Amino acid sequence: MRITVASTVVFLLLALPSARALSSHDDLTTDAGLAQFEQRAEHAEAREQTYLYTELVQVYILLAGKQIAAGEMDEANVTLKRIQHYAEKIHDGLAKNTKKLKDAEMMMHMATYHLNQYMHTLSNDDKPTIESTLKQLDKVHDELLAQVFAH
Repeated sequence: MRITVASTVVFLLLALPSARALSSHDDLTTDAGLAQFEQRAEHAEAREQTYLYTELVQVYILLAGKQIAAGEMDEANVTLKRIQHYAEKIHDGLAKNTKKLKDAEMMMHMATYHLNQYMHTLSNDDKPTIESTLKQLDKVHDELLAQVFAH
């Protein structure tokens, strides 16, 4: 993997606004905090799960970005698989009466934007997993957007 100074600068510029947005989720930076939030999302009311899963996607994208910047591609690929898992849960839950649909759509928009920017910092060898994750997230974002306009 080849990381240039320019790609590192791009990553840092993208990470700063995201870090501020997640300041209320400081407990999610630990494995225990993430596990606790995952459990909360799994056991939440069906109508709240879409929003909570979208929050998890956003947090995992930031984690993947940190792993990519640190050159930890194996860990980043595991994190990208977690993102795909929660994207599938969002897709499955869209038929239910959901809360905070517009907020979930806006978070997903930012998540796909950041993941797309991270992809541009990678060599071609490291892109397949991030490309498939981005494709899945784009589909989920489109579905969220359609649901927002349907209500």
